[in-house]
Amino acid sequence: MTQHRSWYKTVLGVFFTALMLFPVYWMVNVSFTPNDQLAKANPDWFPIHGTVSGYVTVLHQQGPYILTSLFVGICTVIVTLVVAAPAGYALGKLQPPGGGLVGFLLLVAQMIPGIIMAIGFYAIFTSLNILNNVFALVLADSTLSVPFAVLIFAAFMSGIPRELLQASEIDGAGSFRTFWSVVLPVSRNSIVTVALFTFLWSWSDFIFANTLDAGGDHLPITLGIYHYIGDNQLQWTSIMATAVIASIPATILLIVAQRYVAAGVTAGAIKD
Repeated sequence: MTQHRSWYKTVLGVFFTALMLFPVYWMVNVSFTPNDQLAKANPDWFPIHGTVSGYVTVLHQQGPYILTSLFVGICTVIVTLVVAAPAGYALGKLQPPGGGLVGFLLLVAQMIPGIIMAIGFYAIFTSLNILNNVFALVLADSTLSVPFAVLIFAAFMSGIPRELLQASEIDGAGSFRTFWSVVLPVSRNSIVTVALFTFLWSWSDFIFANTLDAGGDHLPITLGIYHYIGDNQLQWTSIMATAVIASIPATILLIVAQRYVAAGVTAGAIKD
């Protein structure tokens, strides 16, 4: 009976996994299929006579957009870590007065729809004359990730043994030295988790990019794909090649960092 149930669950797992991954497979398939074959009533399930012309076109036309997204993503990760790591340590370990209220407000901040925040940022950035600026987009993207990052850091750092911090203080280390040399190294899982999710949010952001940077000189890949689809409605090979290339950084990061993420997102779930 147990083996039968295990077999049944395995079949269901494979079926639903294949169902969810089918759009990804079709995206890759179309990216290698010539446009004249896509016009057929029944396109091939595999690109037997495939082409890489779509990728050549994309790398030539979408390269600047990809570089902009990489720049925005990396800068957003840096800003988020610099702000959220000390804040998470303060909430999780130092327990300042009003820390519980701050944690509650961070949860509330995550519930605010992105479009509402985009409208507010549009008014602020217009008055400051920093609209259509890449660094303004970094600032806006950071507001989405900082509340989540602070909560992750607080949950993880609250589980650091107090004896470890006391030993550092006995050795003569100050608060900053303890945080830099002791707390951050043992918080590697949470740092990787925060950095990964922050980069993915920034990389896939469309609302902030379209609202705050649509008229700028340097546009992220989400706007690049959006404009490319509008200008090339029938060039599905190139459009899907753009989507594949835009998915590569996120896929690589998820594969490399998955074990750290699994540990980081469960931080604080078990207490000694």
